[in-house]
Amino acid sequence: MKKHIYILLALGIFFQTTAQQTPAPKQTEAITIEGATAHLGNGEVIESSLIMFEDGKITFVGDSKMRIARKGKIIDATGKHVYPGFIAPGKTLGLVEIDAVRATNDKDELGELIPHVRSLIAYNAESKVVESMRPNGVLLAQIAPEGGLISGTSSIVQFDAWNWEDAAIKVDDGIHLHWPNTFKQGRWWAGEEPGYQPNKEYAKQVQKVTDFMQNAIVYEDGTAKEMNPAFAAMKGAFDGSKKLYVYADGEKEIIDAINTLKNNKVKEIVLMGGYHAYKITDFLKSHNIPVMVQYTHNLPVFEDDDYDLPYKLPKLLVDAGLFVAIQNSDAENFQTRNLPFYAGQVVQQGLDKEVAVQLLTGNTAKILGIDDSYGTLENGKSATLFISEGDALDMAGNQLTHAFIDGRSVSLETHQTKLWKRYSEKYEAE
Repeated sequence: MKKHIYILLALGIFFQTTAQQTPAPKQTEAITIEGATAHLGNGEVIESSLIMFEDGKITFVGDSKMRIARKGKIIDATGKHVYPGFIAPGKTLGLVEIDAVRATNDKDELGELIPHVRSLIAYNAESKVVESMRPNGVLLAQIAPEGGLISGTSSIVQFDAWNWEDAAIKVDDGIHLHWPNTFKQGRWWAGEEPGYQPNKEYAKQVQKVTDFMQNAIVYEDGTAKEMNPAFAAMKGAFDGSKKLYVYADGEKEIIDAINTLKNNKVKEIVLMGGYHAYKITDFLKSHNIPVMVQYTHNLPVFEDDDYDLPYKLPKLLVDAGLFVAIQNSDAENFQTRNLPFYAGQVVQQGLDKEVAVQLLTGNTAKILGIDDSYGTLENGKSATLFISEGDALDMAGNQLTHAFIDGRSVSLETHQTKLWKRYSEKYEAE
């Protein structure tokens, strides 16, 4: 009996220390935010704003000087800034908790061509990593699988939920294709030369993707006698109900990917990464391809690249007239909290600050197909927003005082903030 009691006590302590906070209750009282500089997410700014929302929806956005009755709880945000919730696309957040612990890793499945694998059902709404995004204003994400060539299907979630059903705001939004590389890193343990080597399997891998696409098209004619989940999952890419997110960085890879997908009846294509996309902007514009460009806190890949290419890449694409957002799918999950600062880096390269905000809000929402409810501060849209002490794209200014998801006031406490308070008190005492 004592042994059983000790086990129960240990489990109780474990769950108490590892569980996320209870999700915020539904909004029951109107809220008014007055005096803040409002960054609307569409390129516009209201210096002294008045924002009201109730029942989870924004009901008014305007100037604080307007004579209009304030409703409900009033938050004086004079001198502060308000933004739409930042959106992180193409992430495995909630699918991986600890990389080194296999039991907490659900980001990929066996197989190379598995579009029918749905990331949403593996999403852990109680992830401590997910929880740690909120204090920096990252309130939404596209949860995408990894591995193989066609990794599976993503969904879009909000970051304050009991479970994956509560978290989902758009289910099965797109399919993720990791295009083969023409070069690969030499594997020293396999006796290969170090550094980049030509990928001798490139043509074979491309043909594998092409054959799969063509078989899926034939399957859609309805004459198949047996159910094929992988082929069936591709239907959305052919009828436009799902977008196909293709990960490619080199010029050849990007051109090959776009041409292959277009030739195989894929309607909506989004380029992910796009390291050398700035070299073929006319090609991308001619095919109307938006780019989810890779994160800016990175080093150049090749010796002849500009030393600051990763820093300025989003600006090069914006200046060329492409529709751009920022993602960091190649970075570790915990680095997603730095998403605002990736955009801030581009501001230092000369990009207009409000355009940089769009790369995390309005543009991302439009590419993901959730711009009818999220991404900008507009009447009728979801009250998913946050208040910051200063410039949210700057590490010094990004100090949140309030955050709301669908009008619900969410906690900004995380495992990290608890540790910070604990040890700051310790060292202050000493």
